Amino acid sequence: MSDPSPVIYFDRYVRAEREEAIYGEKWLRWTCEHPVGRLCLRSAISRPWFSRLYGTWADSPASRREIVPFLEKFGLDPAEFSDPVESFRTFNEFFHRRLAANARPIDPAPGAAIFPADGRHSLVHPLDQTTTIYAKGQRLDLTALLGDGALAQRFAGGTAIFSRLCPVDYHRFHFPLAGTPDAPRVVNGALFSVNPIALRESIARLWQNRRAVTEVSGSPVGDYLFVEVGATNVGGIVPTAEPGTPVEKGDEKGYFRLGGSLVITLFSAGVFTPADDLVEQSSRGVELYARMGDRMGTVGTPGSTAGNRGSDSGPA
Repeated sequence: MSDPSPVIYFDRYVRAEREEAIYGEKWLRWTCEHPVGRLCLRSAISRPWFSRLYGTWADSPASRREIVPFLEKFGLDPAEFSDPVESFRTFNEFFHRRLAANARPIDPAPGAAIFPADGRHSLVHPLDQTTTIYAKGQRLDLTALLGDGALAQRFAGGTAIFSRLCPVDYHRFHFPLAGTPDAPRVVNGALFSVNPIALRESIARLWQNRRAVTEVSGSPVGDYLFVEVGATNVGGIVPTAEPGTPVEKGDEKGYFRLGGSLVITLFSAGVFTPADDLVEQSSRGVELYARMGDRMGTVGTPGSTAGNRGSDSGPA
């Protein structure tokens, strides 16, 4: 049985807990908590064709009328957008919008690793032990997630940061550190929801879903991994970085089309020290809300937490 309790996260900027406003919550809870809804989820909603169908609507001119009500309901600030609201021809164009150049400043400290996306973030450490992420006692199957046993062995005992993007969030994702990305390796799968309402029932949905795994070499920590996980009604994972071309911290890696989604950053053991508030909230089983470009942690000497308290920015 799914947990009927609300989804609570901790907002780094106001330093308080908040209840998540979930786009399509009634529909999501029906698919997770009602027997008929679960049957529909397995037989149709999680199938790629269903998300493609939904994406077709989101790419149609008729979808444009949903933009203004969405802005009003979820309180998004158009001043952050790089383009005016009236310029978006479809809901999908609005959904994977770019932001103004100054909307997400990148932490300039040489040892700082940044959050790769706006969203709600969770820490998993170490990677070879049971974790309390989303539901107590659920075990992260690293080999299944990466689709590669040898790669999983290289990162066993390391750290993973889960960055969950809600439909209300900015949906482009960025490199947390400089380096050189290889070509994303796509692991095909279904498209289940990655909202905690669904993940409380089964974290295995993360490695049942379609995902793309990228290895980034030549970073300050050597190699690290970046995993993009698709979800229900995500029309696609769209890469924008060129494989084999060096990138800087904060450069864009790609974007998700319509839907809630999730990215995972994985570091090997002993190279990353997470921000204090990320550690504190994850230890409570609560996600931390933070924006792309803000400090996720530091890299370098293990155990060094100097300057690692996270952002002291004002309210969002």
